[in-house]
Amino acid sequence: MNKEEEKTNVSKLIFRPFSLLYFFMIFLWTILLFPFFILSGRVFVRLLGLPPIFTFVIFMLSLFGSYVNIPIMELVSTEPVLAVREISIFGVSWYVPEFEVRRKKTVVAVNVGGALVPLLVSIYLLVFVVPNLESNLFVAYTKIFLALAIVTLLVHAVATPVKGLGIATPAFLPPLVTALTSVALYGLYVPTNPFVIAYVAGTLGTLLGADILNLDKVSKLGAPLVSIGGAGTFDGVYLTGLVAVFLVLILI
Repeated sequence: MNKEEEKTNVSKLIFRPFSLLYFFMIFLWTILLFPFFILSGRVFVRLLGLPPIFTFVIFMLSLFGSYVNIPIMELVSTEPVLAVREISIFGVSWYVPEFEVRRKKTVVAVNVGGALVPLLVSIYLLVFVVPNLESNLFVAYTKIFLALAIVTLLVHAVATPVKGLGIATPAFLPPLVTALTSVALYGLYVPTNPFVIAYVAGTLGTLLGADILNLDKVSKLGAPLVSIGGAGTFDGVYLTGLVAVFLVLILI
């Protein structure tokens, strides 16, 4: 392999292979849960301040965007390899152990559906929705970031580095923890919008706990591509944003 073949152009978009079964499962969750949001239009107004159909578009962008990764950096790791070379002299075979160091490149990318879209929505909530809805901003932001810290720590504790793939998280644990945390915090001192707490803490907490806090392990996984918010993390982020808000609606 020549040097030109080893070079990786990190400026190009990367599309992961299309999995019909995986896509159908995520899409089914969206379709099954969306009617509950439609029946409670107030959730959309309190959560995003947007029409229900626009919120549905955001979820769809998250779904389809999960197949698009934007490379941001490239990491190089080394791995020692033991090989045995056979040498034949005058009909006698000698086996000589050899050590070599192989260099592996890992492209770190940001997944559009699993990282970029939730990040932009969360920023919108924090910058525009919270100041308009909350009477006590200090209390509101304290609850949001406290919930974010709790979800981040828990997700980081259960996130599993998978060699050759990346970081994987259980799909249903983050939404459940996020919902319970949001319900426990929203009524303290001054009532705070629980749906904002659930979405921001759930999506960003999953991203931080699973991917960002495990970036130091990325180069050791041996994966050619590690996607922040993608692969084993996307379903956790996507389902957290969708299911956590739904669970909060049921619990309060």
